Amino acid sequence: MVNFTAEHKAFRELVRNFAEKEIGPFADEWEAKGIFPAHELFPKLGRLGLLGVEYDEKYGGQGADHLFTVILHEELGRVGPGGVALGIGVQTDMATPSLHNFGTEELKQKYLVPAIKGEAVCSVAVTEPDVGSDVVALRTRAVRDGDDWVINGSKLYITNGAQADWICLLARTSDKPGYGSFSQIVVPTDAPGFEVHRKLDKLGMRSSDTAELTFTDVRVPVGNTIGEIGLGFYQQMSQFQNERLSLSYTAVGGMETALARTADYLKARQAFGKPLIDQQYIGFTLAELSGRLDMLRHYNYTAAEAYIRGEDVNRFATVAKLEAGRLAREIAATCLQFHGGLGYMEEMWTARYFRDSPMWSIGGGADEVMLYALSRLDGYHG
Repeated sequence: MVNFTAEHKAFRELVRNFAEKEIGPFADEWEAKGIFPAHELFPKLGRLGLLGVEYDEKYGGQGADHLFTVILHEELGRVGPGGVALGIGVQTDMATPSLHNFGTEELKQKYLVPAIKGEAVCSVAVTEPDVGSDVVALRTRAVRDGDDWVINGSKLYITNGAQADWICLLARTSDKPGYGSFSQIVVPTDAPGFEVHRKLDKLGMRSSDTAELTFTDVRVPVGNTIGEIGLGFYQQMSQFQNERLSLSYTAVGGMETALARTADYLKARQAFGKPLIDQQYIGFTLAELSGRLDMLRHYNYTAAEAYIRGEDVNRFATVAKLEAGRLAREIAATCLQFHGGLGYMEEMWTARYFRDSPMWSIGGGADEVMLYALSRLDGYHG
């Protein structure tokens, strides 16, 4: 059993209170607008130390253990809406880990410090219009010209892309075959030639902005390279571990709330002379889903403890992400079904949750990619 200290519990209360006050009440408004105001919300998060929980205190982080990250994402997922939790997760665990772990002191001061304060919104750009999970096939290219990179290409499905002040870009920096031909580069979005080509209209997670980005002869200093030139693929794979774990933590919070709200509804809804929840099939179904959720939650905690010990958590992240996506979709469909006609209405939270849930099986690596990775890790595939 994971040991949550009094400090962990106080942190959970802090995050929950913040989310219930600063995020939850605006869910419908931000969903309707298709975007949440990151430049207004993130400074509030930054002042509470929520955007750099594990990062070095010299850059404004809290230097806390990974269980605080678990709590942060569980609570953001619990309150919702999913798109806001996702956008915050991009800032904390998808766009900044490589910069913190591998960036130069100059880069950290210029880009990481404002991100931890919430004064700069950031994003990570990997996927391209014709390249998804096959990262080695990326075409966006950075060609060296003296002390500059000249970047050309495009990126697609980029969360926070329409609001970002800087991008953690994965680009091809050489023609060498294999994994050593990519680098991660910090690209400020005010650089000439950078454009938000379009903001995308999504099925779910509508409160977060997702964009297609284009780079036309964008010049940035070679000094904006995160870590060593040519090691970007490996750094991004490490960053994916943080992303997949954070997505699983967030999904658990959302599923917990969905089951609780559904149970409350079923206790109040009368049918055939008794509350709906007293129907055996309904009660058994919710009990089974709750049990599976509990197993995933504790699997996440085990992964977090392994992470704290410095162990390789690649397999943990893969399994957690896979199961979180599948279970979230099943719980979303069940909760909607048990609300009947009301659950199918857009005025009800179930509709939004149902539309949000497929993202957990797509973003950060689709289920099929997780299965491929897991089959290779376990020796079931060559």
